[in-house]
Amino acid sequence: MPETTMLTSRLYGIRDLRVERAPIPTPGSGEVLLKIASVGTCGSDVHYYVEGRIGDAIVKEPITMGHEFSAWVAGLGEGVSELSVGQLCAVEPAISCGHCEYCEHGHPNLCPAVRFCGTPPIDGVFAEYAVMPAANCFPLPEGFSPDDGALLEPLGIAIHAVDLAHLKIGQTVAILGAGPIGLMTGAVAKASGAGAIYVTEPLAHRRTFALDYCADAAFNPAEEDVVKAIMQATGGRGVDVAFEAAGAVETPDQAARVTRPGGKVIAVGIPADDTLTMTASVIRRKGLTIKVVRRMKHTYPRAIRMVQRGLVDIAPLATHRFPLERIAEAFELVAGYRDGVLRAMIQVGNEKR
Repeated sequence: MPETTMLTSRLYGIRDLRVERAPIPTPGSGEVLLKIASVGTCGSDVHYYVEGRIGDAIVKEPITMGHEFSAWVAGLGEGVSELSVGQLCAVEPAISCGHCEYCEHGHPNLCPAVRFCGTPPIDGVFAEYAVMPAANCFPLPEGFSPDDGALLEPLGIAIHAVDLAHLKIGQTVAILGAGPIGLMTGAVAKASGAGAIYVTEPLAHRRTFALDYCADAAFNPAEEDVVKAIMQATGGRGVDVAFEAAGAVETPDQAARVTRPGGKVIAVGIPADDTLTMTASVIRRKGLTIKVVRRMKHTYPRAIRMVQRGLVDIAPLATHRFPLERIAEAFELVAGYRDGVLRAMIQVGNEKR
């Protein structure tokens, strides 16, 4: 007799994460049933776990988090012919309406009616099964692991951030914050021809990783004036583009100060206090262009090609792996920045199980 229930993880409140059973969902027309393979513990998930909110998105009732994921196709809804049962796919977690002004103009990431996995009150995918539109599923080429597929989501954020910067070959870049998103942004910038990449990061293991991965220099904001250090490294000119990827109180203003006149600041990080502060005279006198990253758009095919051709190596960012039953342990590890963690992966199942 086929299974009718599955394991799922539910966040009941701050640091109250429970694994319980729930019914296996049924795909509707145009949808597929997915057997979850691997899910990354994103920084936004950690915000919900530690703070119970991101801005006005508040956990008011139990929710399944998780949105960086890969999965095997386990069942096809009516009208789905482009996918096959058993295929390993990377899955776009945002379900946009497809017909509003923003969707029709090619900006589904700005859709006001978007349903995004793991954002209250929409359930995510820290579970054994989920249902998603077939159009959100991108079959992975031979050689991609489930973790690779899950990491394509943060890689998509990095691609979108570099797209917004219109980075030109040889231009200089600062990355403020060397978490997984900052590191991937640096890697995409490097693949795009950045002339030099300067990273700021307080955690020693992340600075070391950054130097091996994408950075020409890495500075510790706990021990030195990183604005002064980057200005000295650039001969007083500043960088062409600064990516703020830390979400810390001080980093947006630092990004503005290290950027040359006429340059760009790309805000990627999510600040815990829901504010982004820059000194007005600095951004005004420099005439800076400031752009804010809202997730990503149309990036999965490009992300797959970049990894397939070796332009970006995402596998090293998956530093820790846990089964779904130990998800609370994974979140405590990530929230505490312990044991050199970059991305902890929740490995939910395997194809043959």
